[in-house]
Amino acid sequence: MIKSELIQRIARRNGQLYQRDVETIVSTILDEITAALARGDRVELRGFGAFSVKKRDARTGRNPRTGAQVSVQEKCVPFFKTGKEMRERLNENYQD
Repeated sequence: MIKSELIQRIARRNGQLYQRDVETIVSTILDEITAALARGDRVELRGFGAFSVKKRDARTGRNPRTGAQVSVQEKCVPFFKTGKEMRERLNENYQD
């Protein structure tokens, strides 16, 4: 699902909201999550999961096309860990 599909589904389920309002809400939520991660904060949505930032150290990598070694600078990457409720809902159909 992409952002526009999410907005359309929310607007359909909530007929009292205009699609442009739903778009503003979804964009604001995603912007706030992004801003919090940029500050180094952790964002937890109970039952859904938690977003955090992990630091990757600098290392020597390899160009897959040429095989040449390249230096990769340290960087921060977003990380998402699913919540217990989401894991249970995803796996309820796979139990024996």
